[in-house]
Amino acid sequence: MPTISLTTDFGTRNGFAGVMKGVIYKISPNAKIVDISHTIAPQDIREGAFALWRAYSFFPKGTVHLYVVDPGVGTKRRPLAARIGDHYFVGPDNGLLTPILEDAEHKFEKIEFFELSNPKYFLPKVSRTFHGRDIFSPIAAHLANGISLNEFGPSFFDPVRMKMTHPEKTSNGFTAHVTLIDIFGNISTDLSASALQGQTDVLFRLRGAEVNGLVETYGHRSAGDLVAVVDSEEFVEIAVVNGNAAQRLSAEVGDVVDVVFSVK
Repeated sequence: MPTISLTTDFGTRNGFAGVMKGVIYKISPNAKIVDISHTIAPQDIREGAFALWRAYSFFPKGTVHLYVVDPGVGTKRRPLAARIGDHYFVGPDNGLLTPILEDAEHKFEKIEFFELSNPKYFLPKVSRTFHGRDIFSPIAAHLANGISLNEFGPSFFDPVRMKMTHPEKTSNGFTAHVTLIDIFGNISTDLSASALQGQTDVLFRLRGAEVNGLVETYGHRSAGDLVAVVDSEEFVEIAVVNGNAAQRLSAEVGDVVDVVFSVK
């Protein structure tokens, strides 16, 4: 039974995600559809990118990941289908796949991109504003049915990439960056736990606030305390125990986090 995941900014109020599921089931009635998220902030490609990146590798090999966060719908932006490692992706070529692509390149995994240009696999009528229904859903369903990627259109090698930050080494630590703020107000950074090389006596500075050292979990401190933890993706996160760190610090994606190792 093929699996198709859905990641969109459509919400659940207006039925857009339901329409896409109906299109998929008409073409691939045996598909299993799994929702990753339909509450990505409207047009927020970065948030969609990290939501899909966080989830995709936990799905079975061969899963088709359909994503529609598409502020460029109806313009000249390319519609694409891709194979990255053991997974398939369908959606707009707008940089949303960048974190997944970077990881795959680091692991030397197989990567293929194809432009969706064969109308045989679209719905008969393609609107200018709902490619999720008319192009991406049918392509995902046909892909789940076993149609080869090269049937959908020509290959290409220059996908759009979102600008990604990476920690910069300093004389006494790192300059890191805020990459994501989750629904709880926890502040994720681009500093991996492995970059600390076991160092625990570390000072983190963000927006004038300082956090000394890492704690194992939120529960190791009292409610209201500002803490640094290693998140579920093994990156350093700044949080407030039972509170909202982003609100307290007025933090935003892209903010600089100074990471200072103690001098011994």
